[in-house]
Amino acid sequence: MIKNFLQELRTQRWDDHRYYHHSRINQSLHFVSAVSFLFAYVMLLIDPVVSALVGWLVSMTTRQAGHFFFEPKGYDHVNEASHEHKEEIKVGYNLQRKVVLMSIWALSPLVLALDPTLFGLFEPWTSFTDFTRQVAKIWLAVGIGGLLFRTVHLFFIRDVETGLVWMTKIITDPFNDFKLYRKAPLALIKGELIDPGLENHVKHA
Repeated sequence: MIKNFLQELRTQRWDDHRYYHHSRINQSLHFVSAVSFLFAYVMLLIDPVVSALVGWLVSMTTRQAGHFFFEPKGYDHVNEASHEHKEEIKVGYNLQRKVVLMSIWALSPLVLALDPTLFGLFEPWTSFTDFTRQVAKIWLAVGIGGLLFRTVHLFFIRDVETGLVWMTKIITDPFNDFKLYRKAPLALIKGELIDPGLENHVKHA
């Protein structure tokens, strides 16, 4: 059972890398995201508010900017797959789902601005610092909620193991991305825009 779980985890990680991380800019942004996420993990034990602010304002924005603005959207000749096909088979959040998630994140402070108590959950904020800390708490809930929602969703549209593997992948991605993309910034500085080794990796996988 553990062997199958780990094999599925490797498969999901490999598919994510080969389908969605061709761009060296995207890889470099994922490295930045990984470093900041690791910091956010530490801060989660010290000050969850700071963790949420770093996680969303730095980690998630750099991570998703790489996918939205720099990753090629045309036909993937390396994997012989169209962008539409990759979006359809994506286990986790594809670009359409990410738009929904990021929209919820971006618009959530408006709820607090309209109702400072957030339906009675908070004490009314009286300063910008109070407002920021309460927004961070909402963002922490959005992050956890987004993770749990897709995990449970996968229970029904795939199976329980796929959902649990995906959740494990997302939680451990900062560690894996740090190791996988640590050399990407240097390659980018040398003028390498697309990972040239990916095609050979796919052919020999």
